[in-house]
Amino acid sequence: MLVVIVLTALPAEAQRKAGRNGAAFLKVGVGARATAVGSAATSFQGDANQAFWNPAGTALSSDQQFDVSLSYNKWIADLDHYSFAAGYNLKNMGTVTLSITSFGITDIPANRENGYTDPILQGLVTDGETSATFDFMDLAVGLSYSKYIIENLSLGVTAKVINESIDSESASAFAFDFGSVYNIGVYNWTVSSRISNLGSRLTYYNQDNPLPLTYSVGTSFYPYSTEEARVMVSVDATKPQDAQQLIFGGVEVALYDILYIRGGYKLNYSSTDDGGTSSRDAINTTVEKFSVGAGVQYDVSDINVGVDYAFTGMDLFDNVHQITLRFGR
Repeated sequence: MLVVIVLTALPAEAQRKAGRNGAAFLKVGVGARATAVGSAATSFQGDANQAFWNPAGTALSSDQQFDVSLSYNKWIADLDHYSFAAGYNLKNMGTVTLSITSFGITDIPANRENGYTDPILQGLVTDGETSATFDFMDLAVGLSYSKYIIENLSLGVTAKVINESIDSESASAFAFDFGSVYNIGVYNWTVSSRISNLGSRLTYYNQDNPLPLTYSVGTSFYPYSTEEARVMVSVDATKPQDAQQLIFGGVEVALYDILYIRGGYKLNYSSTDDGGTSSRDAINTTVEKFSVGAGVQYDVSDINVGVDYAFTGMDLFDNVHQITLRFGR
């Protein structure tokens, strides 16, 4: 599998737990469909949103010309999460997909009159800015390429640039995602693998943090399929570099290819921690529980238009709502 091949090439430093990562927004799920099935989405195919999950899944089939998706997610603490993905089928040359995601909040109250003994905090105070507010914003822009190597096997890669900014300070990094999806051919059964965020570090004031390196394998299949209804079951096993093994599971019921009902759960997710450091115990970093959602799609002229919604229950914070508009041909 692709993940195994890539892992053998990683340096020893990348194998250990990071403990603390930069660009944590890259861990937030994109797309209401994938989020509603508990993020068990590594094995999905023919979807531009797969640029955020598994680049191999962006490969469009021969009867697909393009796929476009726009998502909005009202994340915890009033953080706004916007995402855009657009894929175009180059026929025998493969599929190219542009993906953009932003995450942040503006107009945060700032008190620049207080002095700090910490040199890093002091640097923030004396940076010459006088505004009473500041902004926090993350941005990632990626370009994916995917192709069916053989009829049932697609491979993909994403190159992306990541930027984080707080007030007048910013840091940038670059990263790659690699993935594969194979359709076994029975029950539309697919198996997949991916490695995400393999790249450089984000550096603030000479302190650098690694990106949230993540490995996943997944599968999905349709145990029941008729013209009137289809049932899909998906499961992912995900290993973040800075946390323990996670298991995601989800179910999607499609009625007449118009109405979709979805649900998912993240096993072992409520007890995830960052592993701790030599000077402190592990910190529990997980608040997500179950997720549910629904979607509708319909052909308008020769364009397929769909709207999806996802609800994610939280333990400690407000529940999260995500909506996605998608269209393609």
